[in-house]
Amino acid sequence: MLTVDVARLGVRPGDRVLDLGCGAGRHAFEFFRRGARVVALDRSVSDVEGVATMFAAMAAAGETVPGGAAVAVIGDAFTLPFGDGAFDIVVISEVLEHIRDDRSVIAELDRVLRPGGRLAVTVPRWWPERVCWALSDAYHAVEGGHIRIYRRRQLLSRLRAQSFVPRATHHAHALHSPYWWLKCAFGPDNERARLPKLYHQLLVYDIMRGPWWTRRTEKLLNPLVGKSFVVYLDKPERP
Repeated sequence: MLTVDVARLGVRPGDRVLDLGCGAGRHAFEFFRRGARVVALDRSVSDVEGVATMFAAMAAAGETVPGGAAVAVIGDAFTLPFGDGAFDIVVISEVLEHIRDDRSVIAELDRVLRPGGRLAVTVPRWWPERVCWALSDAYHAVEGGHIRIYRRRQLLSRLRAQSFVPRATHHAHALHSPYWWLKCAFGPDNERARLPKLYHQLLVYDIMRGPWWTRRTEKLLNPLVGKSFVVYLDKPERP
């Protein structure tokens, strides 16, 4: 289940890609499949270990094209352990809403992305996220939880201030918004609530099988209730 449309980033075999805040590695795996040289970075030791294991399994199974390589590392978004202009593509998905000093992280993105490089940023969309916050404090007011809800204009303004040039946007995961509203209404930690459990079964079916009717429904609903806001940006060439 990808939030970023990898095809929009024009990734080619051998491209240097950073997946910052990789989590379970969904975007990093797709870049690796396409032959990129991928670094998946996260501060979670368990996530990094899991991603490294999957990278090894993909390589052993021959699931990447020539030119590909991948490594998973533990790191801090405020002080990335890479040189200036180290990457052709950077992805940061569902991370900035957790970080109080987001401007410093955006500056680090700029530093490690080469001039002419491409950036993809995703955050929760304002109004579906606002519903979650209204229904449940436990949804966001936890350690490591969401500390802000971005408006479209606010996020784009902060990215432009760092010289990034937006070129495309869209929304994703419309089918997931009702699930999180149900979770918040019944309690995020309430595992016995039947309605969220039934809806979760639908999401698993969609992810595993991808039937045409769920794909078509989500595509139609994304502009209205898509849970994630996705923006693609370019870093200008400089003399």
